[in-house]
Amino acid sequence: MNTIYFLQTSPDIFLVFIAFIGLCLGSFLNVVIYRLPRMMRNQWQEECRHYLGLKPQPHETEHLSLWLPGSHCIHCKKPIKPWNNIPVLSYLLLRGRCNYCHASISLRYPIVELICAVSSVYLAWQFGVTWLTLFALFFNWILIALTFIDIDFHLLPDQLTLLLLWLGLLASIFGLFCNCHDAILGAILGYLIFACIEWIFKLATHKSGMGQGDFKLLAALGAFLGWQHIPTVILLASLIGIIFGLTHMLIRRQLKSVPLPFGPYLAGAGWICLIWGQEILNSYWHLMGIVRL
Repeated sequence: MNTIYFLQTSPDIFLVFIAFIGLCLGSFLNVVIYRLPRMMRNQWQEECRHYLGLKPQPHETEHLSLWLPGSHCIHCKKPIKPWNNIPVLSYLLLRGRCNYCHASISLRYPIVELICAVSSVYLAWQFGVTWLTLFALFFNWILIALTFIDIDFHLLPDQLTLLLLWLGLLASIFGLFCNCHDAILGAILGYLIFACIEWIFKLATHKSGMGQGDFKLLAALGAFLGWQHIPTVILLASLIGIIFGLTHMLIRRQLKSVPLPFGPYLAGAGWICLIWGQEILNSYWHLMGIVRL
């Protein structure tokens, strides 16, 4: 209790603490982004071999977990020393290269760490030393991981989308972002809206327009934010998707249809609605009132 009181009366120290946590979690999210899809691939391969009655081949795939093996260079496989694994700082000191084989280290790693730290500090500043901040931080971290995994693999793992869904329902028990009634309706509507759109699209074109991971992510956002924000999330995600899609086409000069992941746009829209969702709704109803007059 004394610690909470100290943080409440020392907002600067609280934000510095959150920035440190954000950098460390950003480093861990880099591990999740890289390893979780590969762990899933390895599991699918093992299940397929078992289903087909084939003998397991333990040396065919790399055995991974989120904890083992320890952090290592993906090129030379040398373990990374703790002092070479400091978020952002180590990347700058090593000038973006492995300390052993001098292979280039992706700029993605410090970018994810900085995004995680900056967004976490903003949420902490917005909500203060409250339970809202704790749940908002988990919301933020999961969305960051989902965004980059979907960019790389066009995949939204159930391990993350369902975790976000259950956290949203848990938060609703305490009425943090919405009540239980709105959260449950949000989860149901979030899933059914995209499921119906996909069903109609497949019926008309005989092609798939989106994956079920998008259904589950929108359901999770509905559980966190409430059913009232589902239309806003869909509209914002569509607008962000159009802007980035057109920019991508212009930069790469690709005029043909290229599959683009929708998860990052949903994640961005969900994050915006977490902070400014109520203001957006209030502005909409105020504008509708002016139009009716």
